[in-house]
Amino acid sequence: MKQKRAARKRARCTEVAAVSAKQQGTQARMTKKENREHKSSVFADLFYEDETAEKNLLSLYNALHSTNYRSEKKIHKIRVENVLYKNFKNDISFEMDHKVIVFGEHQATINKNMPLRFLMYVGRAYEQLIETRARYWRRLVKIPTPEFYTFYNGIEDFTQEEELHLSDSFLNPTAANPLELTVKIININSDKGHDILKKCRVLREYSLFVDTVRKYDKEEDSLKKAINECIANGILADYLERKGSEVTNMLIAEYDYEEDIRANREEAREEAIEEVWDAAQKEVEAAKEDAQAAKEEIEKYSRLILRLTGEGKNDMIIRIAEDNVLRERLYQEYHL
Repeated sequence: MKQKRAARKRARCTEVAAVSAKQQGTQARMTKKENREHKSSVFADLFYEDETAEKNLLSLYNALHSTNYRSEKKIHKIRVENVLYKNFKNDISFEMDHKVIVFGEHQATINKNMPLRFLMYVGRAYEQLIETRARYWRRLVKIPTPEFYTFYNGIEDFTQEEELHLSDSFLNPTAANPLELTVKIININSDKGHDILKKCRVLREYSLFVDTVRKYDKEEDSLKKAINECIANGILADYLERKGSEVTNMLIAEYDYEEDIRANREEAREEAIEEVWDAAQKEVEAAKEDAQAAKEEIEKYSRLILRLTGEGKNDMIIRIAEDNVLRERLYQEYHL
């Protein structure tokens, strides 16, 4: 077992060095392409920073709420940095109609911790909206109602719509949890045909734009071909004609960001599993005086880790190292 761990550790060190070199190269490329500290995705630019952003936001708000607001002056943008995405702007928040709306976009897999991250995000948003002195008033302070959405456009199969709940993260949930936060995930891939794509033209065209980029993914000059085809077909045509080169840089930044996330996630997974193995061995050796009992416990623990790894429950692997009750319950559930 120790030899296997040592081999994994040497391999991981090599991978970390490779990832580090890739990250340094990525940082150098990004500095050349865009002289901004925080890079924006096409989604964030289209709905937050572009000259048409307020108009696009209003259209998306109306589509979500079945309203027909026409004045873009109702929108009050909110800037919150480095909560949902580190040094990468892929989220949007704004106040409108006595609501705080937070949008996030996912290109890859759905992150089950989005409710927790949205909780921290909206706290910082309220800090901007509520005067400091108002927090100490005796009378009730009214605050905008929060709403949270994630727009999924990854390639992995995902249902048309789903909700994530903060209470799913609670170690000891109750029937009536004192705090809840719900994130609605909407699949905006065009083949899923969500109703919102019919109601919001710019979001529908953005979805078609993503489809076109993927179509040319393996070809030379893929981004240029995708942008030219979209312009020819009237897909975000005005936006792409004005900002074609910027859009190319943003798409490259999105790709590099996703690659770094995948590399960091794999590295964290390997480290977590190794830490669990070490913790498991120490705990078993301390708790079990009988050698045979210790061997059986390690084997049972190993089988549980393999089952959880196979089901993609990496966060659960970390939790069972510290939570004996949870570990024993999982032993029973998996009949180990």
